[in-house]
Amino acid sequence: MTPEVILYTDGACSGNPGPGGWGFILRHPKSGKEIERSGGEATTTNNRMEMLAVIEGLKALTRPTSVELVSDSKYVLQGLKEWMPRWKANGWKRKIHQSSPALKNIELWQELDQLVSKHQIKFTHVKGHNGHPENERCDKLAVNAAKQFNVK
Repeated sequence: MTPEVILYTDGACSGNPGPGGWGFILRHPKSGKEIERSGGEATTTNNRMEMLAVIEGLKALTRPTSVELVSDSKYVLQGLKEWMPRWKANGWKRKIHQSSPALKNIELWQELDQLVSKHQIKFTHVKGHNGHPENERCDKLAVNAAKQFNVK
């Protein structure tokens, strides 16, 4: 698959839970155009911010697209590739048993499921804080977005 766009994402949280931020870069390699966006929440978790970065990046697409999703979040990538099909088959539970603990961030996983189904996605993991330029930029966007919630 040759991607039409590359979506770089990252999330950050100061404390877990604590103030958090997300950031993404959406690049169209053929034209060289790109957009970057960020946002955050006053009280959240790192995993939620990682997920929101992907959600907001996919929401920025206006039509079905071939996407390479580049993230340092094993939680998000493994969730999308491996866990989500099982959760869906089990009625959005980790296990089919009624006593199975509730799936954390279920509303975000369900939103991701809807968004991912619209696109053809290739998943690429990069190591965080390891000099990858776009991952470092997304981290900076996320950290700066989280800082707006720091109370002094």
